[in-house]
Amino acid sequence: MKVFKITRSMHLGITSLAAVAMLSGTASNAKAEVQIGEVADTQLAMYGILDGGVLYQDKVTTDGDRKIGVETSGLTPTILGFKGSRTLDNDWNAFFNLEAHFDLDTGMFHGSGDADTDADDGSGRVLFRRQANVGLSGDWGTAIIGRQYGPAVLAHLATEPRGFKEQFSNTYAWAYSQLFTTVNDSSGMAGRNANNDVGFFFKNAVQYRNNLAGVDFGILYSFGGQEGSTAEGDVLSIGAAYAAGPLTLSGSYQRMRDQQTAEDLVTSWATGAAYNLADWTFKLHFMNTENKDASGTEVLDVDALGFGVDWQWNLKNSATVAYYINEDDAPAASAKTRSLVVSNDYSLSESTILYAQMAYVDADDMGVVSQFATSIVANPTPVNEKTALLNVGVNYAF
Repeated sequence: MKVFKITRSMHLGITSLAAVAMLSGTASNAKAEVQIGEVADTQLAMYGILDGGVLYQDKVTTDGDRKIGVETSGLTPTILGFKGSRTLDNDWNAFFNLEAHFDLDTGMFHGSGDADTDADDGSGRVLFRRQANVGLSGDWGTAIIGRQYGPAVLAHLATEPRGFKEQFSNTYAWAYSQLFTTVNDSSGMAGRNANNDVGFFFKNAVQYRNNLAGVDFGILYSFGGQEGSTAEGDVLSIGAAYAAGPLTLSGSYQRMRDQQTAEDLVTSWATGAAYNLADWTFKLHFMNTENKDASGTEVLDVDALGFGVDWQWNLKNSATVAYYINEDDAPAASAKTRSLVVSNDYSLSESTILYAQMAYVDADDMGVVSQFATSIVANPTPVNEKTALLNVGVNYAF
């Protein structure tokens, strides 16, 4: 049976959300923003992040080959975005978000995780991969329509040990374990949901967000759009975070169904906690993701556990130590990837960061599916090996 057509050369460079405030009227880099002007009572703004560096890896293959080269998006993705907002007569606000993702080393649009047989995005060069939406907000909350971030991943920005940074975090365990439905075509029984872009971004979606009694939450529904059924091909994503003093708690749930059989293809839930004590922040995060094909046969069952601590050791420097244990229980012999990460971010200015981060990865002998789904790096390290990686770069926001 054909399932999970994934290759070792696949490199999605999914996303990092750590330095980006992503939703509704605040969908821009939190550090900087260029006001373009006002047109027809709409305030227009442009924003972006440029991130590039050098990555060294001591083992790229099981033969022990080394590699060093320019790496785009080590700390955050490289993005360019536009947003607008307009105050309405009833004290509501109307807004839009357009956000693109490209590679700094080549200048090309970054490939997406969209289903490669969709007529509207078959090139893999979606212009506004991250956001293309319009919405309304008021004292009743916020409603967003279009391509957008799922609320599940947004809920965990403060509790994932490295804030879902682009490299060396569980960004990739989240993304690759939910990629399954978009790498398969519509034939056979592999299973497919074309609305899902690696569990981070969703097409054809409507989302409601609000903050009630300290709980910031979002509920997203992506319409399957299939004739004769409202269940086939739909997505449900829910996320919530609660902050009270030094404590932050987070939780989420996502479910994606096959667009031909309405079988649950991907179900994912996660929970996390963070506690701040002076210059220290302690974090704990757990995620489980199950993948099935269109007939209900299990493909993946990933448990991803991460814990770590941030230390603001002076005004300009913030260090992080994190440890990840990611395991796929679906194979006959479960497979683990264990990863230790040490990093430091040095603020050259309010919107310019010089970063250094290293990882030591110990991957069991496992199949390609498990290798990707348990990875903390974009290009998974070789199996049955212990691999060291070092990444140094600069992150420039405007």
